[in-house]
Amino acid sequence: MKIIIAGAGEVGTHLAKLLSREDQDIILVDSDVEKLQWIDANYNLMTVVGSPTSFKSLKQAGVNRADLFIAVTPFESRNITACMIASSLGAAKTVARIDNYEYMLPENQTFFKKMGVDVLIYPEMLAAQEIVTALKRTWVRNWFELGNGELILIGTKLDEQAHILNRKLADLTREHNYYHIAAIKRKNETIIPRGNDIIQADDIVYFTTTPEHIQDIRQLTGKSETEVRKVMIMGGSRIAIRLADIAPEYLKIKLIEEDKSKSYKLVEKMNGAVIIQGDGRDIELLKEEGITDIDAFIALTDSSETNILSCLTANGLGVTKTIAEVENLSFITVAEGLNIGLVINKKLLAASRIYQLLLDEDDTNVKCLSLADAEVAELVAKEGSKITKEKVKDLSLPKDLTIGGMIRDGKGVIVNGNTQIQPNDRILVFCLDTAIRKIEKLFN
Repeated sequence: MKIIIAGAGEVGTHLAKLLSREDQDIILVDSDVEKLQWIDANYNLMTVVGSPTSFKSLKQAGVNRADLFIAVTPFESRNITACMIASSLGAAKTVARIDNYEYMLPENQTFFKKMGVDVLIYPEMLAAQEIVTALKRTWVRNWFELGNGELILIGTKLDEQAHILNRKLADLTREHNYYHIAAIKRKNETIIPRGNDIIQADDIVYFTTTPEHIQDIRQLTGKSETEVRKVMIMGGSRIAIRLADIAPEYLKIKLIEEDKSKSYKLVEKMNGAVIIQGDGRDIELLKEEGITDIDAFIALTDSSETNILSCLTANGLGVTKTIAEVENLSFITVAEGLNIGLVINKKLLAASRIYQLLLDEDDTNVKCLSLADAEVAELVAKEGSKITKEKVKDLSLPKDLTIGGMIRDGKGVIVNGNTQIQPNDRILVFCLDTAIRKIEKLFN
Protein backbone atom coordinates (compact mmCIF):
# COMPACT_ATOMS: atom_id res chain seq x y z
CA MET A 1 0.00 0.00 0.00
CA LYS A 2 1.04 3.57 -0.68
CA ILE A 3 0.19 5.71 2.36
CA ILE A 4 0.70 9.47 2.67
CA ILE A 5 0.66 11.05 6.13
CA ALA A 6 0.13 14.83 6.27
CA GLY A 7 1.48 16.23 9.53
CA ALA A 8 4.61 15.23 11.47
CA GLY A 9 3.22 15.97 14.93
CA GLU A 10 2.89 13.36 17.67
CA VAL A 11 0.06 11.47 15.92
CA GLY A 12 1.78 11.48 12.53
CA THR A 13 5.13 10.52 14.01
CA HIS A 14 3.63 7.67 16.03
CA LEU A 15 1.93 6.36 12.89
CA ALA A 16 5.21 6.66 11.02
CA LYS A 17 6.92 4.65 13.77
CA LEU A 18 4.36 1.85 13.49
CA LEU A 19 4.21 1.77 9.71
CA SER A 20 7.96 1.99 9.14
CA ARG A 21 8.24 -1.60 10.48
CA GLU A 22 6.15 -2.95 7.65
CA ASP A 23 6.57 -3.41 3.94
CA GLN A 24 4.54 -0.30 3.06
CA ASP A 25 5.27 2.70 0.85
CA ILE A 26 5.07 5.53 3.41
CA ILE A 27 5.52 9.24 2.65
CA LEU A 28 5.30 11.93 5.36
CA VAL A 29 4.48 15.52 4.34
CA ASP A 30 5.18 18.51 6.60
CA SER A 31 6.54 22.03 6.31
CA ASP A 32 8.86 21.62 9.33
CA VAL A 33 12.27 20.70 7.91
CA GLU A 34 13.84 19.80 11.29
CA LYS A 35 11.07 17.34 12.18
CA LEU A 36 11.41 15.60 8.84
CA GLN A 37 15.18 15.40 9.14
CA TRP A 38 14.82 13.64 12.51
CA ILE A 39 12.24 11.21 11.06
CA ASP A 40 14.49 10.55 8.04
CA ALA A 41 17.28 9.58 10.40
CA ASN A 42 15.17 7.23 12.56
CA TYR A 43 12.49 5.60 10.38
CA ASN A 44 12.33 3.72 7.11
CA LEU A 45 10.12 6.08 5.06
CA MET A 46 10.23 8.98 2.62
CA THR A 47 9.53 12.62 3.51
CA VAL A 48 8.39 15.63 1.50
CA VAL A 49 8.93 19.19 2.75
CA GLY A 50 5.86 21.28 1.98
CA SER A 51 2.39 22.29 3.08
CA PRO A 52 -0.21 19.48 3.35
CA THR A 53 -2.67 21.82 1.60
CA SER A 54 -0.35 22.55 -1.33
CA PHE A 55 -1.27 20.98 -4.69
CA LYS A 56 2.41 21.06 -5.62
CA SER A 57 3.56 19.27 -2.44
CA LEU A 58 0.87 16.57 -2.67
CA LYS A 59 1.65 15.94 -6.33
CA GLN A 60 5.35 15.66 -5.41
CA ALA A 61 4.37 13.02 -2.82
CA GLY A 62 2.52 11.06 -5.52
CA VAL A 63 -0.94 11.50 -4.02
CA ASN A 64 -2.57 10.33 -7.28
CA ARG A 65 -1.27 6.81 -6.52
CA ALA A 66 -2.08 6.86 -2.78
CA ASP A 67 -4.21 4.04 -1.40
CA LEU A 68 -4.67 6.01 1.84
CA PHE A 69 -4.16 9.70 2.64
CA ILE A 70 -4.11 10.60 6.36
CA ALA A 71 -4.25 14.24 7.50
CA VAL A 72 -3.31 14.58 11.20
CA THR A 73 -1.97 18.11 11.59
CA PRO A 74 -3.07 19.97 14.77
CA PHE A 75 -5.49 22.07 12.67
CA GLU A 76 -8.90 20.66 11.80
CA SER A 77 -9.59 22.95 8.82
CA ARG A 78 -6.17 22.16 7.33
CA ASN A 79 -6.82 18.43 7.64
CA ILE A 80 -10.21 18.67 5.92
CA THR A 81 -8.81 20.86 3.14
CA ALA A 82 -5.84 18.52 2.63
CA CYS A 83 -8.18 15.52 2.29
CA MET A 84 -10.38 17.36 -0.21
CA ILE A 85 -7.35 18.23 -2.36
CA ALA A 86 -5.89 14.71 -2.04
CA SER A 87 -9.19 13.14 -3.09
CA SER A 88 -9.50 15.47 -6.09
CA LEU A 89 -5.95 14.50 -7.15
CA GLY A 90 -6.74 10.78 -7.04
CA ALA A 91 -6.18 9.43 -3.50
CA ALA A 92 -8.31 6.29 -3.06
CA LYS A 93 -9.27 6.90 0.59
CA THR A 94 -8.81 9.87 2.93
CA VAL A 95 -8.82 10.27 6.73
CA ALA A 96 -8.99 13.58 8.63
CA ARG A 97 -8.40 14.26 12.30
CA ILE A 98 -11.03 16.73 13.59
CA ASP A 99 -11.91 18.61 16.80
CA ASN A 100 -15.62 19.28 16.23
CA TYR A 101 -18.10 16.64 17.37
CA GLU A 102 -20.83 18.12 15.16
CA TYR A 103 -18.96 16.82 12.12
CA MET A 104 -19.34 13.24 13.44
CA LEU A 105 -23.14 13.27 13.16
CA PRO A 106 -24.28 10.82 10.44
CA GLU A 107 -25.90 13.47 8.25
CA ASN A 108 -22.73 15.60 8.32
CA GLN A 109 -20.42 12.67 7.60
CA THR A 110 -22.38 12.14 4.39
CA PHE A 111 -21.61 15.75 3.48
CA PHE A 112 -17.89 15.27 4.09
CA LYS A 113 -17.84 12.07 2.02
CA LYS A 114 -19.22 14.04 -0.93
CA MET A 115 -16.43 16.58 -0.37
CA GLY A 116 -13.76 13.86 -0.50
CA VAL A 117 -13.23 13.16 3.23
CA ASP A 118 -14.00 9.46 3.75
CA VAL A 119 -13.25 8.99 7.47
CA LEU A 120 -13.29 11.47 10.37
CA ILE A 121 -11.24 10.77 13.52
CA TYR A 122 -12.29 12.66 16.66
CA PRO A 123 -9.68 11.92 19.40
CA GLU A 124 -11.76 13.35 22.25
CA MET A 125 -14.60 10.93 21.52
CA LEU A 126 -12.15 8.00 21.39
CA ALA A 127 -10.81 9.06 24.80
CA ALA A 128 -14.32 9.35 26.26
CA GLN A 129 -15.18 5.87 25.00
CA GLU A 130 -11.99 4.49 26.55
CA ILE A 131 -12.90 6.05 29.90
CA VAL A 132 -16.43 4.61 29.85
CA THR A 133 -14.95 1.16 29.19
CA ALA A 134 -12.54 1.61 32.13
CA LEU A 135 -15.37 2.63 34.46
CA LYS A 136 -17.13 -0.65 33.69
CA ARG A 137 -14.02 -2.72 34.62
CA THR A 138 -12.52 -1.01 37.63
CA TRP A 139 -9.85 -3.65 38.38
CA VAL A 140 -8.31 -3.54 34.87
CA ARG A 141 -5.64 -1.15 33.59
CA ASN A 142 -5.52 -2.34 29.97
CA TRP A 143 -8.13 -4.19 27.95
CA PHE A 144 -7.48 -5.39 24.40
CA GLU A 145 -9.78 -7.66 22.39
CA LEU A 146 -8.78 -9.94 19.54
CA GLY A 147 -11.19 -11.66 17.15
CA ASN A 148 -14.43 -9.95 18.24
CA GLY A 149 -13.65 -10.54 21.89
CA GLU A 150 -12.79 -14.25 21.62
CA LEU A 151 -9.34 -13.58 23.11
CA ILE A 152 -8.81 -10.94 25.80
CA LEU A 153 -5.66 -9.17 26.98
CA ILE A 154 -5.94 -7.89 30.56
CA GLY A 155 -3.34 -5.68 32.21
CA THR A 156 -3.63 -5.19 36.00
CA LYS A 157 -1.36 -4.09 38.84
CA LEU A 158 -0.84 -6.72 41.56
CA ASP A 159 -0.74 -5.99 45.27
CA GLU A 160 -0.14 -8.20 48.29
CA GLN A 161 -3.61 -9.81 47.93
CA ALA A 162 -2.71 -11.50 44.64
CA HIS A 163 -2.61 -15.30 44.88
CA ILE A 164 0.18 -15.74 42.33
CA LEU A 165 2.95 -13.72 43.98
CA ASN A 166 6.43 -15.17 44.57
CA ARG A 167 5.81 -18.28 42.48
CA LYS A 168 7.53 -19.42 39.30
CA LEU A 169 5.49 -19.07 36.14
CA ALA A 170 6.22 -22.69 35.24
CA ASP A 171 4.49 -23.84 38.46
CA LEU A 172 1.50 -21.56 37.83
CA THR A 173 1.13 -22.84 34.28
CA ARG A 174 0.98 -26.43 35.50
CA GLU A 175 -1.89 -25.51 37.84
CA HIS A 176 -3.88 -23.33 35.46
CA ASN A 177 -4.22 -23.70 31.69
CA TYR A 178 -6.77 -20.95 31.07
CA TYR A 179 -4.36 -18.00 30.86
CA HIS A 180 -0.94 -16.99 29.63
CA ILE A 181 1.20 -14.31 31.29
CA ALA A 182 2.55 -12.45 28.29
CA ALA A 183 4.45 -9.56 29.90
CA ILE A 184 5.38 -8.05 33.24
CA LYS A 185 5.98 -4.32 33.78
CA ARG A 186 8.29 -3.90 36.80
CA LYS A 187 9.12 -0.28 37.62
CA ASN A 188 10.76 1.04 34.42
CA GLU A 189 11.40 -2.38 32.90
CA THR A 190 9.15 -4.51 30.71
CA ILE A 191 9.86 -8.25 30.98
CA ILE A 192 8.86 -10.93 28.49
CA PRO A 193 8.68 -13.72 31.10
CA ARG A 194 9.90 -17.29 30.97
CA GLY A 195 9.16 -20.29 33.20
CA ASN A 196 11.67 -19.34 35.91
CA ASP A 197 10.42 -15.75 36.31
CA ILE A 198 8.59 -14.86 39.53
CA ILE A 199 5.76 -12.32 39.88
CA GLN A 200 6.28 -9.68 42.56
CA ALA A 201 4.01 -7.21 44.34
CA ASP A 202 3.48 -3.93 42.39
CA ASP A 203 4.13 -5.64 39.05
CA ILE A 204 1.75 -4.76 36.23
CA VAL A 205 0.97 -8.15 34.72
CA TYR A 206 -0.55 -8.74 31.27
CA PHE A 207 -2.69 -11.86 30.96
CA THR A 208 -4.25 -13.34 27.85
CA THR A 209 -7.36 -15.41 28.42
CA THR A 210 -10.75 -16.29 26.94
CA PRO A 211 -14.01 -14.51 27.89
CA GLU A 212 -15.31 -17.27 30.16
CA HIS A 213 -12.24 -16.99 32.41
CA ILE A 214 -12.18 -13.21 32.98
CA GLN A 215 -13.58 -13.55 36.51
CA ASP A 216 -11.06 -16.32 37.21
CA ILE A 217 -8.26 -13.87 36.40
CA ARG A 218 -9.85 -11.29 38.71
CA GLN A 219 -9.95 -13.77 41.60
CA LEU A 220 -6.41 -14.97 40.85
CA THR A 221 -5.09 -11.41 41.11
CA GLY A 222 -7.00 -10.75 44.34
CA LYS A 223 -8.98 -7.91 42.78
CA SER A 224 -12.51 -6.86 43.64
CA GLU A 225 -15.00 -5.45 41.13
CA THR A 226 -16.36 -2.07 42.25
CA GLU A 227 -19.53 -0.69 40.75
CA VAL A 228 -18.96 2.91 39.68
CA ARG A 229 -21.95 5.21 40.14
CA LYS A 230 -20.47 8.47 41.44
CA VAL A 231 -17.77 10.15 39.35
CA MET A 232 -15.79 13.34 39.94
CA ILE A 233 -14.10 14.99 36.95
CA MET A 234 -11.41 17.65 37.20
CA GLY A 235 -11.26 19.92 34.14
CA GLY A 236 -14.04 20.85 31.73
CA SER A 237 -12.31 19.71 28.55
CA ARG A 238 -13.89 18.44 25.34
CA ILE A 239 -13.26 14.90 26.60
CA ALA A 240 -15.31 15.69 29.72
CA ILE A 241 -18.18 17.02 27.60
CA ARG A 242 -18.21 13.95 25.37
CA LEU A 243 -17.91 11.68 28.42
CA ALA A 244 -21.02 13.23 29.97
CA ASP A 245 -22.79 12.78 26.63
CA ILE A 246 -22.12 9.02 26.28
CA ALA A 247 -21.94 7.95 29.94
CA PRO A 248 -24.58 5.48 31.19
CA GLU A 249 -27.62 7.17 32.75
CA TYR A 250 -26.92 5.71 36.19
CA LEU A 251 -23.62 7.61 36.49
CA LYS A 252 -23.80 10.72 38.66
CA ILE A 253 -21.15 13.18 37.44
CA LYS A 254 -19.71 16.10 39.38
CA LEU A 255 -17.21 18.31 37.50
CA ILE A 256 -14.81 20.88 38.95
CA GLU A 257 -13.65 23.66 36.62
CA GLU A 258 -11.40 26.53 37.71
CA ASP A 259 -12.34 29.00 34.95
CA LYS A 260 -15.53 30.86 35.97
CA SER A 261 -16.84 31.72 32.50
CA LYS A 262 -16.09 28.24 31.23
CA SER A 263 -17.94 26.66 34.14
CA TYR A 264 -21.10 28.60 33.20
CA LYS A 265 -20.89 27.30 29.62
CA LEU A 266 -20.41 23.74 30.89
CA VAL A 267 -23.77 23.91 32.68
CA GLU A 268 -25.41 24.18 29.23
CA LYS A 269 -23.20 21.58 27.52
CA MET A 270 -23.20 18.91 30.24
CA ASN A 271 -26.86 18.35 30.94
CA GLY A 272 -27.38 16.44 34.18
CA ALA A 273 -23.87 16.97 35.55
CA VAL A 274 -23.20 19.08 38.65
CA ILE A 275 -20.68 21.83 37.81
CA ILE A 276 -18.49 23.26 40.59
CA GLN A 277 -16.41 26.39 39.96
CA GLY A 278 -13.13 26.03 41.83
CA ASP A 279 -9.57 24.69 41.89
CA GLY A 280 -9.58 20.89 41.73
CA ARG A 281 -6.11 20.86 43.32
CA ASP A 282 -7.59 22.26 46.55
CA ILE A 283 -7.88 19.27 48.89
CA GLU A 284 -10.35 21.08 51.16
CA LEU A 285 -12.61 21.75 48.17
CA LEU A 286 -12.39 18.10 47.13
CA LYS A 287 -13.41 17.03 50.63
CA GLU A 288 -16.29 19.54 50.70
CA GLU A 289 -17.57 18.14 47.41
CA GLY A 290 -17.53 14.60 48.78
CA ILE A 291 -14.46 13.03 47.21
CA THR A 292 -14.34 10.43 49.99
CA ASP A 293 -17.77 9.21 48.82
CA ILE A 294 -17.10 8.90 45.06
CA ASP A 295 -16.23 5.76 43.10
CA ALA A 296 -13.94 7.23 40.40
CA PHE A 297 -11.86 10.37 39.91
CA ILE A 298 -10.94 11.51 36.38
CA ALA A 299 -8.38 14.28 35.75
CA LEU A 300 -8.78 15.92 32.32
CA THR A 301 -7.03 19.30 32.59
CA ASP A 302 -4.55 20.61 29.99
CA SER A 303 -1.62 19.78 32.28
CA SER A 304 -0.30 16.20 32.37
CA GLU A 305 1.56 16.89 35.62
CA THR A 306 -1.57 18.26 37.31
CA ASN A 307 -3.61 15.25 36.18
CA ILE A 308 -1.07 12.74 37.50
CA LEU A 309 -0.68 14.47 40.86
CA SER A 310 -4.43 14.98 41.25
CA CYS A 311 -5.07 11.27 40.70
CA LEU A 312 -2.43 10.38 43.29
CA THR A 313 -4.09 12.82 45.72
CA ALA A 314 -7.54 11.33 45.05
CA ASN A 315 -6.11 7.85 45.57
CA GLY A 316 -4.66 8.97 48.89
CA LEU A 317 -8.12 10.22 49.90
CA GLY A 318 -9.58 6.78 49.33
CA VAL A 319 -10.72 6.78 45.69
CA THR A 320 -10.04 3.32 44.26
CA LYS A 321 -10.41 4.12 40.54
CA THR A 322 -8.49 7.05 39.06
CA ILE A 323 -7.95 8.03 35.43
CA ALA A 324 -5.48 10.65 34.16
CA GLU A 325 -5.18 12.27 30.75
CA VAL A 326 -1.45 12.40 29.99
CA GLU A 327 -0.75 14.11 26.68
CA ASN A 328 2.99 14.49 27.28
CA LEU A 329 4.30 11.24 25.78
CA SER A 330 7.46 11.33 27.88
CA PHE A 331 5.36 11.17 31.07
CA ILE A 332 3.36 8.06 30.13
CA THR A 333 5.91 5.50 31.36
CA VAL A 334 6.23 7.36 34.68
CA ALA A 335 2.45 7.61 35.06
CA GLU A 336 1.95 3.90 34.30
CA GLY A 337 4.34 3.03 37.11
CA LEU A 338 2.32 5.02 39.66
CA ASN A 339 -0.87 4.04 41.44
CA ILE A 340 -3.15 5.36 38.69
CA GLY A 341 -5.80 3.10 37.25
CA LEU A 342 -5.66 4.27 33.65
CA VAL A 343 -3.56 6.67 31.59
CA ILE A 344 -5.32 8.24 28.59
CA ASN A 345 -3.50 9.83 25.64
CA LYS A 346 -5.82 10.95 22.87
CA LYS A 347 -3.03 11.27 20.32
CA LEU A 348 -2.10 7.59 20.70
CA LEU A 349 -5.78 6.62 20.62
CA ALA A 350 -6.18 8.51 17.35
CA ALA A 351 -3.09 6.84 15.89
CA SER A 352 -4.37 3.39 16.95
CA ARG A 353 -7.78 4.06 15.39
CA ILE A 354 -6.19 5.10 12.10
CA TYR A 355 -3.95 2.04 12.25
CA GLN A 356 -7.02 -0.17 12.52
CA LEU A 357 -8.22 1.32 9.23
CA LEU A 358 -5.15 -0.21 7.62
CA LEU A 359 -6.28 -3.62 8.87
CA ASP A 360 -9.54 -3.10 7.00
CA GLU A 361 -7.52 -2.53 3.83
CA ASP A 362 -4.99 -5.33 4.39
CA ASP A 363 -5.61 -7.85 7.18
CA THR A 364 -2.01 -9.06 7.14
CA ASN A 365 -0.85 -5.86 8.81
CA VAL A 366 0.18 -5.75 12.44
CA LYS A 367 -2.11 -4.11 14.97
CA CYS A 368 -0.10 -2.63 17.84
CA LEU A 369 -1.03 -1.46 21.29
CA SER A 370 1.77 0.51 22.90
CA LEU A 371 2.63 -0.51 26.45
CA ALA A 372 5.63 1.61 27.37
CA ASP A 373 8.58 -0.08 25.66
CA ALA A 374 6.63 -3.16 24.51
CA GLU A 375 4.12 -3.82 21.76
CA VAL A 376 1.17 -6.13 21.37
CA ALA A 377 0.97 -7.28 17.78
CA GLU A 378 -1.82 -9.15 16.03
CA LEU A 379 -0.51 -11.12 13.04
CA VAL A 380 -1.79 -13.69 10.60
CA ALA A 381 0.33 -16.84 10.19
CA LYS A 382 1.02 -17.22 6.46
CA GLU A 383 1.21 -20.47 4.52
CA GLY A 384 4.79 -21.81 4.66
CA SER A 385 5.97 -19.35 7.35
CA LYS A 386 8.45 -20.52 9.97
CA ILE A 387 5.89 -20.12 12.77
CA THR A 388 3.79 -22.93 11.26
CA LYS A 389 6.63 -25.45 10.82
CA GLU A 390 7.01 -26.79 14.38
CA LYS A 391 5.38 -26.87 17.79
CA VAL A 392 5.86 -23.65 19.76
CA LYS A 393 8.34 -25.28 22.17
CA ASP A 394 10.55 -26.29 19.22
CA LEU A 395 10.56 -22.90 17.47
CA SER A 396 13.41 -21.48 19.59
CA LEU A 397 11.54 -18.19 19.99
CA PRO A 398 13.70 -15.16 20.83
CA LYS A 399 13.71 -14.21 24.52
CA ASP A 400 12.29 -10.76 23.77
CA LEU A 401 8.96 -12.04 22.40
CA THR A 402 6.21 -14.45 23.42
CA ILE A 403 2.99 -15.75 21.90
CA GLY A 404 0.06 -14.76 24.11
CA GLY A 405 -2.74 -16.61 22.35
CA MET A 406 -4.49 -17.03 19.01
CA ILE A 407 -7.80 -17.11 17.18
CA ARG A 408 -8.54 -20.28 15.19
CA ASP A 409 -11.83 -20.76 13.35
CA GLY A 410 -13.32 -17.86 15.29
CA LYS A 411 -12.41 -19.22 18.73
CA GLY A 412 -9.85 -17.98 21.25
CA VAL A 413 -7.08 -20.45 22.14
CA ILE A 414 -4.41 -20.13 24.86
CA VAL A 415 -1.06 -21.17 23.38
CA ASN A 416 1.33 -23.51 25.19
CA GLY A 417 4.54 -25.32 24.24
CA ASN A 418 2.70 -28.17 22.50
CA THR A 419 0.58 -25.89 20.31
CA GLN A 420 1.10 -26.24 16.56
CA ILE A 421 0.25 -22.97 14.82
CA GLN A 422 -1.54 -23.35 11.48
CA PRO A 423 -1.78 -21.06 8.43
CA ASN A 424 -4.41 -18.30 8.83
CA ASP A 425 -4.34 -18.47 12.64
CA ARG A 426 -4.47 -14.93 14.09
CA ILE A 427 -1.68 -14.71 16.65
CA LEU A 428 -1.29 -12.31 19.58
CA VAL A 429 2.42 -11.59 20.09
CA PHE A 430 4.06 -9.60 22.88
CA CYS A 431 7.47 -8.22 22.02
CA LEU A 432 10.05 -5.66 23.01
CA ASP A 433 11.23 -3.09 20.47
CA THR A 434 14.28 -5.26 19.82
CA ALA A 435 12.11 -8.10 18.45
CA ILE A 436 10.26 -6.34 15.63
CA ARG A 437 12.47 -7.66 12.82
CA LYS A 438 12.49 -11.14 14.35
CA ILE A 439 8.69 -11.23 14.11
CA GLU A 440 8.89 -10.63 10.36
CA LYS A 441 11.17 -13.67 9.93
CA LEU A 442 8.73 -15.88 11.87
CA PHE A 443 5.53 -14.83 10.12
CA ASN A 444 6.59 -14.10 6.54
